[in-house]
Amino acid sequence: MTQDELFKVLVAHCKEYGFIFPSSEIYDGLAAVYDYGQMGVELKNNIKQYWWNAMTRLNENIVGIDSCIFMHPRIWEASGHVSAFNDPLIDNKDSKKRYRADVLIEDYLGKIEEKIAKEVAKGRKRFGDSFDEAQFRATNPNVLREQAKYDEVHNRYVKAEQASDFAEYRQIIIDCGIVCPISGTCNWTDVRQFNLMFSTSIGSTSEGANTIYLRPETAQGIFVNYLNVQKTGRMKIPFGIAQIGKAFRNEIVARQFIFRMREFEQMEMQFFIKPGTELEWFKNWKEKRMAWHVNLGMGAENYRFHDHEKLAHYANAATDIEFQFPFGFKELEGIHSRTDFDLGNHQKFSGKKIQYFDPETGESFVPYVIETSIGVDRTVLAVLSHAYKEEKLENGETRVVLSIPPALAPVKAAVLPLVKKDGLPEVAQQIMDDLKYDFNCQYDEKDSIGKRYRRQDAIGTPYCITVDHDTLEDHCVTVRDRDTMTQERIPIAELRSLIDKKVNLNNLLRNL
Repeated sequence: MTQDELFKVLVAHCKEYGFIFPSSEIYDGLAAVYDYGQMGVELKNNIKQYWWNAMTRLNENIVGIDSCIFMHPRIWEASGHVSAFNDPLIDNKDSKKRYRADVLIEDYLGKIEEKIAKEVAKGRKRFGDSFDEAQFRATNPNVLREQAKYDEVHNRYVKAEQASDFAEYRQIIIDCGIVCPISGTCNWTDVRQFNLMFSTSIGSTSEGANTIYLRPETAQGIFVNYLNVQKTGRMKIPFGIAQIGKAFRNEIVARQFIFRMREFEQMEMQFFIKPGTELEWFKNWKEKRMAWHVNLGMGAENYRFHDHEKLAHYANAATDIEFQFPFGFKELEGIHSRTDFDLGNHQKFSGKKIQYFDPETGESFVPYVIETSIGVDRTVLAVLSHAYKEEKLENGETRVVLSIPPALAPVKAAVLPLVKKDGLPEVAQQIMDDLKYDFNCQYDEKDSIGKRYRRQDAIGTPYCITVDHDTLEDHCVTVRDRDTMTQERIPIAELRSLIDKKVNLNNLLRNL
């Protein structure tokens, strides 16, 4: 199965098992907008809880807020979004389809990286334990040819990006033979800018209404509340403010399922520091955030840093944590040193003094900021795409299993009476009633036990608890592990302890 095929299967699986639905589907849907189903919302909430607790419980100097989606329109002038929040777009004249020019080039570079990776994989398979990857990359003619092609295009792209040279964007696309996937032609328009903010009106009448924006990020809600939090919480620098919330971007090229949407959710933390210490704190938060991701157990090799070569107008250092999705390494989280751009501009535009008084030195200053910003939806997609597996069993059958990190799994345990008679459902219901206060559990008595196991595998349930006729005598149940499919007979009294050891979110946090 190719990566593209895997991705299509994953999207279908998400709908079939209640993780993610196309929004407004009975009205033929709404492009790039998705709803979370009964399983998806549990997974999403568990991810948010893992992030929130890691930020606010494990760091005594980080607190949370929840700011509004609607904000004063001058905020977006101060932040630079009104003038600079744009995407470079290009149209294919034959298909009439619109694309992001930078994404077309990055996808082209990604395909070259895939070719190099395949050559390296062939070499590793051929030479086995004696394989020297560095030497192979430096000497293999196929790798050298593709790497030279990559370097040439990449260098041109970086220069064009830094200079905002949109004519060069178009020329790169043409020179590389990048075609429209619909028409298959290179008949491209010029590249032009498009602002991504949604606007709406606030006011009782159309004549008296004012234009406001749906927030394109949650960070500004933190910045404009800096003084409120600092004073009421008696916060001392360094300290952070965390927030989880919806953001909205009018993405013209929204694609790859929930990876890029028009309505999405962010988990952001702004860490306020003394000027001059920002690069040290930037390094510190890079390490902390990577540790948070790797702690999920999805393989350190599936993450990497990608340092920005062109910095945003507000930053003096920036990097992305990228994850290996089925469509290649893509951004999962951004870490930025935002200097004093945001607080300084809000001080200027609002006319209010936004400074911190250091009682030890007696000086006042506008704090610098380190930002960590992660997409909730992208994290959901990362977990699901890594977890989806089709396994061939010894009996020749294939089982579909979601190996979701147990602490994030939507359902922690399924309680299954072997048959719907002889008092087994009553005992199973008693177990269910006992466990449901500590864990999200499912009770299922329909179909054969094998089919029920498969249903739980498909939604990622770590444990299945089977009540059989022996349970009535020995007060024990059979517990089946999702990942190994091994079965163990244990007393009912030990169930809570067994499940808790594997799925408790606090145990995951203790590893950080």
